[in-house]
Amino acid sequence: MVVVRLSNCDEFVTLRLWEAGTLGITEGDGFVDAYFDDIKTARQFGDPQPVVEEDWIARTQEAFPPLLVGERFFVAAPWRIEPTPPGRLRLVINPGAQCGTGYHRCTQLCLEAMEKLIRPGDSVLDVGSGSGILSIAAKLLGAKRVVACDIDPDAAGPESFFIGSVDAVRSGAFDVVVANINEDVMGPMRADFERVARTRILSGFQDDDGEWTCVVI
Repeated sequence: MVVVRLSNCDEFVTLRLWEAGTLGITEGDGFVDAYFDDIKTARQFGDPQPVVEEDWIARTQEAFPPLLVGERFFVAAPWRIEPTPPGRLRLVINPGAQCGTGYHRCTQLCLEAMEKLIRPGDSVLDVGSGSGILSIAAKLLGAKRVVACDIDPDAAGPESFFIGSVDAVRSGAFDVVVANINEDVMGPMRADFERVARTRILSGFQDDDGEWTCVVI
């Protein structure tokens, strides 16, 4: 087994690691370590170093402690047994399967905006759903109808899901559309976001100061 250390690893790099077949990922102070059986694959991400065999599953699980997000969410992996704090909504997500673990700032910003804007009975479209974390959050907030879409067939949504994007949705079909996607991908989709929903929560990009941000329009 070998390990590659990466700095400034965001959710998109994390997804590439999982797609490449990493055995597990652990987080440190400003870096992540990704473990591989195949040294050739590991070299795609950096300089692999041999490691002493250990329980990498346990280490990976320890790297995802429960997380308080905003005023209402308690994000927890399925194996965490800590009780949900009073007044919080337990948002269970399996980190690593797809983009959207809850630990990236963009995901957190979306969740913080959603808890303020989504009302019981709303209809919500989650574009580029990845792990389905934002769709699940919408249901916890009381959304009556949640539809998720992604161009990746392995992506997820808690209810309705289709392979595709916002251009396949009829105008005015939703109260809220939420998307946490790379800015270059999102740019050409802005007109469709405006067309399908009265409220748009958009993230996945940085402001002029290089800080991750979320806009509500």
